[in-house]
Amino acid sequence: MGKTSGYSGGTVNINGQTKAKSYKKGNTVYTDYYMNDDEKRAYDFAQKSFADNLPNVNVFDAGTQKKFNEQLDAYTQKGQKVIEETYTPMLDSLKSDIARRFGNYDNSAFMDNLNKIENKRADSYAALAQDVLLQRDNLINNELMQRYQYLDYLQSVYNNFNNNATGFMKQASANSSSGNNYNSYANSRNSYADYFNTLAKTAINAYLPM
Repeated sequence: MGKTSGYSGGTVNINGQTKAKSYKKGNTVYTDYYMNDDEKRAYDFAQKSFADNLPNVNVFDAGTQKKFNEQLDAYTQKGQKVIEETYTPMLDSLKSDIARRFGNYDNSAFMDNLNKIENKRADSYAALAQDVLLQRDNLINNELMQRYQYLDYLQSVYNNFNNNATGFMKQASANSSSGNNYNSYANSRNSYADYFNTLAKTAINAYLPM
């Protein structure tokens, strides 16, 4: 019985497609992963997009700043409209009431009520200014959150490809190890068989007549 010779490579196939292969070339053992065209395109896109977006993740270009300003202007105008629609009718009503009762605005009752309304309107504008600042912060934070989520998504895609490749390569290496372990076992059985055959032949020859 002869020895089983050579290195036993390992292969992982899915639907007839080789995904990973372990082989020996010279004195070096290699394990390769094979991507199909769609996988490679997605892998390259995730890697390149992550690299392209990372340096500018916290940088707002002119287009983004313009978008922020337009949204803040719209928010401000809407707030101003609400304030004026609230306090302008109150002022008009006050003027009509004072003019009807006193014939002019030169009296303390009018001035007191006017100041109260103007103070409330001023407070409303101050509150609106604070709301605009908060809205600006929200726009910035939402934009950053979307960018970070996109980077996380790209990193996740990239890592999933690497994890899958590593898993397939480990399986190919395990298949190779199994084959080589079997070869070692077969060779050891063959060696024992050869040894006992030699002993048997020696014993038989010892009893054969010369």
